Amino acid sequence: MTLGVDVGGTFTDLAWWDGAQLRVGKTSSTPDQSEGVVAGAIELTEGRPVGGLLHGTTVATNTLLERKGARTALVATEGFIDVIEIGRQDRPSLYDSFVDRSEPLVEKQLRFGAAERSTFDAESNLRLSNLGPLIAALAAARPEAVAVSLLFGFANPDHELLIREAIVAALPDLPVSISSEVVGELREYERTSTTVLNAYLTPVMSRYLRRLVERAAVAGLPPDILVMRSSGGLMDIGTAGQLPAAALLSGPAGGVVASAALGETLGYGRLVSFDMGGTSTDVCRIERGRPEVSYERAIDGYPCRMPSVAVHTVGAGGGSVGWIDPGGALRVGPRSSGAIPGPASYDRGGAEAAVTDANLALGRIGSEVRLAGSVPLREDLALAALDRLGAAVGLGHREAALGMLEVVEAHMTRAIRAVSVEQGADPRDAALVAFGGAGGLHATALAKSLEMAGVIVPPFAGVFSAFGLLLSPPRHDAARSVLLRSGERLDELVDSLAGEAVDTYRAETGRGPEQVRLVADVRYLGQAHETSVAYEAGEGWDVLAGRFHAAHHDHNGFARPEDPVEVVTLRAEAVGSPAMSWNELPEFRPEGEAGRGTREVVSSDGPVPASVWWRGGLAPGREIVGPAVIEEGEATTYLGPGERAVVSESGALEVSW
Repeated sequence: MTLGVDVGGTFTDLAWWDGAQLRVGKTSSTPDQSEGVVAGAIELTEGRPVGGLLHGTTVATNTLLERKGARTALVATEGFIDVIEIGRQDRPSLYDSFVDRSEPLVEKQLRFGAAERSTFDAESNLRLSNLGPLIAALAAARPEAVAVSLLFGFANPDHELLIREAIVAALPDLPVSISSEVVGELREYERTSTTVLNAYLTPVMSRYLRRLVERAAVAGLPPDILVMRSSGGLMDIGTAGQLPAAALLSGPAGGVVASAALGETLGYGRLVSFDMGGTSTDVCRIERGRPEVSYERAIDGYPCRMPSVAVHTVGAGGGSVGWIDPGGALRVGPRSSGAIPGPASYDRGGAEAAVTDANLALGRIGSEVRLAGSVPLREDLALAALDRLGAAVGLGHREAALGMLEVVEAHMTRAIRAVSVEQGADPRDAALVAFGGAGGLHATALAKSLEMAGVIVPPFAGVFSAFGLLLSPPRHDAARSVLLRSGERLDELVDSLAGEAVDTYRAETGRGPEQVRLVADVRYLGQAHETSVAYEAGEGWDVLAGRFHAAHHDHNGFARPEDPVEVVTLRAEAVGSPAMSWNELPEFRPEGEAGRGTREVVSSDGPVPASVWWRGGLAPGREIVGPAVIEEGEATTYLGPGERAVVSESGALEVSW
C-alpha cells in the first residue's frame, strides 16, 4: 500500500501500488504543495489505507529560483569569507558582457571569519572559549540559518563541529549546516557554495515538510514520508529537512529511474528520458540501465556538489508562453503560465497563448479532453489568444500555433543534444522515452530531427515520475576526498567509506542496504577535473586506471594510458529495495473500446484527417499508423504521417518511422 506523489509546476501526479494493482491520478498543483499532495492522495485512494508515502517535490528548487530562502550567514576561515563571491574565473556566457553571475546568497555583512587553521594533530588551536566574539557577532546579525565552511573542513571536521557546538549552545533554534557533513570534498568554492545552498534552503524545506506531516496525519496518511533525492533514491523526511540541497532535483529524478527500469525490461542499451510537463522539460541519458549521474553541477548559477541524475532542464512545457521579442521574432518560454491562471484554454483568467493552446488549436489535443481528468479546455479562448499573438507578426492563429511548436521543439532538441552529442554519445544509438503530460505530443518530431532509433511512450506516461518513486530504493550517498596516486591504500579507504555509508543507511532506515556501489573520481595528474568510474573493492589500481582511460576516451575523444593518474574522491552509494519492481506489474489487459473516430489535425503540410484512439483499449501487438492521436487519462501521443506505434507486452508504445 505505497503511494508515490510527484509535484510539478502545473500538476501533481500520483501513483498508488497496493501489491497487486497500480492506480494513477493527476490533480492541479497548489501554491502550498502539501495541500495538493494530501487532496490528491485522498481522492486517489478513496480513504483506503496507505502504508508508505513517497514524495518528489520542487520546494527546494522553487525556493532557490525565486530567491525565497532564509537569511543566511556564513562562517569561513578568516581571510576566506569572500570565496562565494570570488568564485572561479569562468563566466556564465563567455562572449556576452551583459550577463552577470548570480548574486551570492550571503550578503557581505553576514560573512564572518574564524581565526583557525585545521591540523591533523590531537591538539586543536580552536577552543570554545575563544569563539565568544564570533557568536556575539552572529547573534547581533540575527540570521535565519548559518553555513560553516572552513578551509580544510573536508579533511579535518573538528573545528566545524566545534563552531556548530558553540552556535547551537548560544542560539539553539538556529539551523547550522557544516561543510564536512553536507559535502566532505575538496574544492573550497564548490564546497562552500553547496553548504550555503543547504543552509539557505533548510528553514523553508523543514517548514514545508512539517506542514506535510501535519496534513498527512489529519488525512490518515503515514507520517513516515520518504523524499526523493536528486541522485535517484529516497531519504527519510528527517534527513530531507536537514539536507535539502540533496533534493534540488527531486522532481525529475523519479521519471529517470522509471525510464531506466523500462529500458531494461524492453532490452534497450541506451536511452534518453524526455519528461515534458507543464512548466519545463527534463532530459537525461541512460546507459545500460543506469542513469548518468553528475557530481558537480550548477543550479541557477550556484555550484552544487550533491550527486544528482544528470538532468538537463529547459523552460519548455505545456504552459510555456509564446511572445514576440523586440526584433519581431516569435519566442516560447521560459516563462510559464503555470496551473493558475494557466494557458488561455484553461479559462482561469490566462490571456496569453501557451504550448497547450497551440496543440489544441492544431487538433493534437481534443477540445473534449479534460486535462488531469478535471480541467476542461476551451478551443475558442485558445484561438483568440493565438490570434492576438500572431497579429503582432502578421500570422493567423494556425501559423502562430505551428510556429510555437517549431520554436519549443528547437529548444527541446538542443536539450537532448546537450546530454548526448555534447557529451560524446551518439543519439542515433538511443531511443527516446517520452513521458509527462505533453511528452508524447512532441517526441517523434524531436527523435526524427536527431535521427534517433525510435520513441518509447511508457504506460502511465502522464504520471511516470510519480510511478518512478515506487521503483526508487532508499539510498544514502557518502563521499571522501583522498588524493591517491597509487593503489597502496585504495581498498582500505574504500572499505572505510563503504562502512560509513552502510552505518548511516542503517541509522536512517533501521536495516542494512541491499548493495553498496562504489565510484572513484579519477584524473590525469595535473588535470583540473575528474571522470567518475565504477569500482569494486579488490579490483586493484590497474583495473581502475584502465577503466578510467576508457571512460576518458569515450567522454573526451582521447586517452593517455602512459600518464600517471590520481584518484581524487571516492564515493559510496548504499542502496535498498524499492516498493516494487517493474516485473511485479500485472499483465497489461486492454479495457474499453479502442477506436474513437477521426478528427482533423494540422501539420506543416496542412490539415489531414487523423484516427483517434483510446490507449487503454489497445491490446499488445496492435499497430497504429499515423496520422493518429492516442489519448489516455493523463497524457496524449501524436503520430505524424508515416509513423507507426506498436503496443508492447508491457503496455508501452514503441514508435518507429
